[in-house]
Amino acid sequence: MAWLCGLLPYEQAAQVMARIGKRPVSDSSLWRLAQKVGQALKEQANLEPRPNSQPAATDEPVEPDTRLLSMDGGMVNIEGEGWKELKVGLVATVIVDEPAWADQVPSVHATAAQYGAVLGDVASFTPVLLDLARRTGFQQAARSCITADGAAWIWNLADAHFPDSVQIVDYYHARQHLALAAQALFPDRAAPANAWFHAHTDDLFEGNLEPIVVDLQQADLAECAAYFQIHRSRMNYAHFQDEGFPNGSGSVESEVKRFKHRLDGPGMYWSRPGAENMICIRAAVLDGSFDSRWASVA
Repeated sequence: MAWLCGLLPYEQAAQVMARIGKRPVSDSSLWRLAQKVGQALKEQANLEPRPNSQPAATDEPVEPDTRLLSMDGGMVNIEGEGWKELKVGLVATVIVDEPAWADQVPSVHATAAQYGAVLGDVASFTPVLLDLARRTGFQQAARSCITADGAAWIWNLADAHFPDSVQIVDYYHARQHLALAAQALFPDRAAPANAWFHAHTDDLFEGNLEPIVVDLQQADLAECAAYFQIHRSRMNYAHFQDEGFPNGSGSVESEVKRFKHRLDGPGMYWSRPGAENMICIRAAVLDGSFDSRWASVA
């Protein structure tokens, strides 16, 4: 029943239990069960050892795979506090599908994702992220990458804890910034803005950012230029594609939406403990670890 509560609001879960499970149960009873299970899962995670630094080197063979780590955030309505950020981390295995034809680009996608999430600030999220990396063997992978949007807190975490991972700014976010830069260069002039945007889209993909930066600096658009300067090393998309790394962070963005689907329905708000317990359940439901985790707790 707790698994079902991780999928559906309590009232809907009660309806499913009554109609399909033939077991009438009140939504308040389901709420109480979810608090118990969520708290148990949270305590289980807190009892597991967490690394204080990079894992020590061992003689064990390195797993020959590529791992993706991605981070993002969304907002959840907390009673008495207002909208608070939910931070989500994801680790997945990167798969490269060879194209059917020689002139096609290989398809890169992520699979077997596992999640860590917390309702809180970066300091609260950091141990959750490190625990996720430990559980998934992220730092023992042959290759690893971190994809995300341009949020500074994400790259600060990446630099501090995963310095050997390739960092990639989501290509679609970068294109959005390029479009905003075009509008800033040519306000209220759609035709030249579109022409500039399309002329520099290939430059962006190839990592040739100098023409973009020069145009923006000459127009006194220092803030727009700074975005591309700061993330220069994270925007070499053609190279990343050739290396078999994903250019987008859509996987974690979609997962934030899946978390929010349960936590941010119409008119929905949560007590802080209720939200934290549900986040634990939801993460275990989404990555398929609920049964094994609950079995170890029970």
